[in-house]
Amino acid sequence: MYSLAISKSFTAQHYLIGGDWGPENELHSHDYKVEARLSGEHLNEHGYLVDIVQFEAVLSAIVDHYREKTLNDQAEFEGLNPSIEHFARIIAQTIGGHLQAPNLDSLEVRLWEDDIAWAAFRRDI
Repeated sequence: MYSLAISKSFTAQHYLIGGDWGPENELHSHDYKVEARLSGEHLNEHGYLVDIVQFEAVLSAIVDHYREKTLNDQAEFEGLNPSIEHFARIIAQTIGGHLQAPNLDSLEVRLWEDDIAWAAFRRDI
């Protein structure tokens, strides 16, 4: 199986809801790092899993959408605690909706909110 991954860093804010998590319930920032990994059994006619320029452009647009914003204010987080688990899923679903390549089998997004904590979401394409 072939894999191709790219990563981007950005800062965004959030506050957790639905529980008592002390300072995490207050508005604060994280320096996020997102890694998106595509996998598939076969390369295309050019020897690529996917056009990396297109892949990078899709991830860049997603990161730019969240950069310096408050996650709680974004429509896709309405009614959700803006955890890194939910955020990883939302990013993966957005990538999957914008990246078309017939030879892709899966997409995994890994999202760090600091140096030690990350969450991942994997989906078949």
